Amino acid sequence: MRARLVQSTVETLVKAGQPLYLWGPPGIGKSDVVRQAAAAMDRELVDIRALLLDPVDLRGLPRIEKDGRTSWSPPDFLPVKGRGILFLDELNAAPPLVQAACYQLVLDRRIGDYKLPDGWSVVAAGNRETDRSVTHRMPSALANRFTHIDFEVRIEDWVDWALQEGIAPEVIAFLRFRPALLHHFDPTRNEKAFPTPRSWAFVSRILDATEDEEILSALVAGTVGAGAAAEFTGYLAVCRELPSAENLLSNPDTWKLPAEDPALLYALCELLASHASSKTFSAITRIASKLPVEFAVLLIRDAIRKDTRLVDTQEFILWAENHAEIFV
Repeated sequence: MRARLVQSTVETLVKAGQPLYLWGPPGIGKSDVVRQAAAAMDRELVDIRALLLDPVDLRGLPRIEKDGRTSWSPPDFLPVKGRGILFLDELNAAPPLVQAACYQLVLDRRIGDYKLPDGWSVVAAGNRETDRSVTHRMPSALANRFTHIDFEVRIEDWVDWALQEGIAPEVIAFLRFRPALLHHFDPTRNEKAFPTPRSWAFVSRILDATEDEEILSALVAGTVGAGAAAEFTGYLAVCRELPSAENLLSNPDTWKLPAEDPALLYALCELLASHASSKTFSAITRIASKLPVEFAVLLIRDAIRKDTRLVDTQEFILWAENHAEIFV
């Protein structure tokens, strides 16, 4: 299931009170989708890394009451009021005894003397056994307590997220150009660094931190692997052929397209889309009119993704009317 549907699925099952388990390879954004769902529903999120727990961490510590009987003091990370999502991340990487401690919490919504409040739902996530991550086979009794969803990542879903999160336009443009490198993980190879949505977000941060080409090349290789890094650093050289966004937007009528190189056009579209606002949109539509049709549509769509209020501007209404046959 693709990311944009996964968020809606999380919201649906949370409303239904049905525990959900998200399966997927490392680095594709499973935990991000759960956070987004919690924020969209205005619910608190308690993120528990099951891998780091011992069985006693969930049940709590025993205490002796005045009558000599023993009761349990639940841990303070378990919620006691309000509405939210209790997120058990990396659940199938936890030792079997920790998974067993989750049985009662997931199905009966209680463990020991603790009871999960009515406004809270359980969502869990983990990597698949075929991903060669640290996993323990989930007991069938626990697995049967969840609705299971396989998470897959697609470039358009990732771009939606990346534009909102301020990911560097060079990274977005490169992955538009080479979408196969958004997530390229081979579980049969023991690679320390490989391309994932998460590692490309790290690359974006690195771009903001250094302009030294030698350091940048080494850091990108250490983040997404040597092969993807070589392609990306080569792509950066293409991006540097473009004028600055400020220059483009201040001179939209005099700027001329240097060449219909797809790599350059992707870079141009993402550079301009990253600066989309009500003040710049008129210039963006004028530049779009000079581009090949498919890139003009890409530019306008990504500008709207960056700032959805642009659909109410006169510039967009006029542009959409003039391009009604292609802009659907």
